[in-house]
Amino acid sequence: MIRAVGIVSLLACSALAACATRTPSATNDIPVRIDPVQLPVATLPMYDVALPAARQGLIDLVDSLTGDSTFRMAHWGVLIMDPEVADTIVSMNAGKLFMPASNQKLITGATALELLGPDFTWQTPVLLRGRTQSGTFRGDIVLVGSGDPSWSDAMQNDSALSVFAPIADALSARGIRRVVGRIVAEGDAFPDSPIGFGWAWDDLDFGYSAGADELMLNENFFRVVLAAGESVGAPVSARLEPDIGFPELLVTARSRANGDSITADTSPLTIAFDSTASRLIVAGSMPVGGSTSITRAYRHPNDAVRAALQTVLVSRGIRFTSGAAAPMRARTDTLLVLTSPPLREVHLRMQKPSQNQIAETLFKTIAREVTGVGTADSARAVIERQLATWGISDSEVAVRDGSGLSRHDYVSPRAIVRLLTVMQSHPSFDAFYSALPVAGVDGTIESRMRGTAAEGNLRAKTGFVDKARSLSGYVNTADGHQLVFSILCNNWVGSVRDVERVQDAIGAYLASVRMQDMRVAMPR
Repeated sequence: MIRAVGIVSLLACSALAACATRTPSATNDIPVRIDPVQLPVATLPMYDVALPAARQGLIDLVDSLTGDSTFRMAHWGVLIMDPEVADTIVSMNAGKLFMPASNQKLITGATALELLGPDFTWQTPVLLRGRTQSGTFRGDIVLVGSGDPSWSDAMQNDSALSVFAPIADALSARGIRRVVGRIVAEGDAFPDSPIGFGWAWDDLDFGYSAGADELMLNENFFRVVLAAGESVGAPVSARLEPDIGFPELLVTARSRANGDSITADTSPLTIAFDSTASRLIVAGSMPVGGSTSITRAYRHPNDAVRAALQTVLVSRGIRFTSGAAAPMRARTDTLLVLTSPPLREVHLRMQKPSQNQIAETLFKTIAREVTGVGTADSARAVIERQLATWGISDSEVAVRDGSGLSRHDYVSPRAIVRLLTVMQSHPSFDAFYSALPVAGVDGTIESRMRGTAAEGNLRAKTGFVDKARSLSGYVNTADGHQLVFSILCNNWVGSVRDVERVQDAIGAYLASVRMQDMRVAMPR
């Protein structure tokens, strides 16, 4: 139950002054005791102010929705603030800790914009270590990764491989038509595990749970596009996107008749890595004429990048032959430096679709740029220190990763609202605000709150892992006042849509009401 107070009165308290002092004596310096003296009690008037109907209606709505029997086991946290006058409109468990899921990306994004700046870019030097003679380079092409997250279809006009075209162009400009040697990944920008602390081990093959490393292709995941044959027993065809020949595909799956149930002679379609994680085995069966696309994470990101670069070189007419490593004392020079788009663009790609690998890259990049050590532990320390400067205490946040995949991340609604309020006056607020999904328009709330006053208005970050659903952001009231809110739910039993209906109803109400109808008039 929400307890609403229109005006917070100052409560006076009585005090007893009791002390012992040491007063010098002319003869023996004996302490003199001073008896306690009761001080007068200050009094201030108490106001009993009726809440405006619109405000009381919001409180009743939140009470009713979150108190439904559907949520009898759930843990709700709600905080809605009017930052213009620092007024708490609704507060329910606002200081309690919740698993935020991808609301963690609000923390990661805000800290990155503060400490790196919206114009920050990632640099990837490409080195040649060897010698060139008669159009043939013999040695190593070296990629020194720094975590550039933009080598993806999403950020390269549907062609992640296009980022390697400048390398082929630079080789051609030097007259190199053949490479005999290796493509090598060097550097250790992120020296710890690419997997976050507390991630679910049985999710690690899925694209959303891919790790983050210094070199990443297509946000560290790929698609397996499958098509059954036109007759029973025909082989199932499979291809990769991006098509780089890595991992190797072994397909034993066959086509079965439409409508056939799974029997002893047939089995469902399975896709699994072998023990090396360099070969993907497609087994089982698919209905005749069927097709599907399945996402998987690269287990060896560096190998994927090497395979991608080799694919591009060959497609651009540069022959590639595997050869011995370059001698230790071979000449090394810089072929070129690949530069990412600015952080403001990368940040938008992280928040709108809630992209986990970009969040993890930002998390460790912050640590590397600030401390020189790009590890999760360093990132945690840097981010918690930054939150403290914004008035968010360590009792209201626990940072374990950058994306919110960890089930050890915790944050209070009050901490999130404080962060959102701080960002309103931040120099990078435009970059922060514009990256948030828009209700009924784009991102992870593209299909939500359509047909309400929140459509095209409310901007908020979602979050979802099992038993945690979040929505926090900004909404403009009917008369143009921007409110800040955080609505978190943990530990419910039932459909995630049940939680979304509550969040959407609150968001729609806030967008439809006038702020002047919710503010409490001060007594005179």
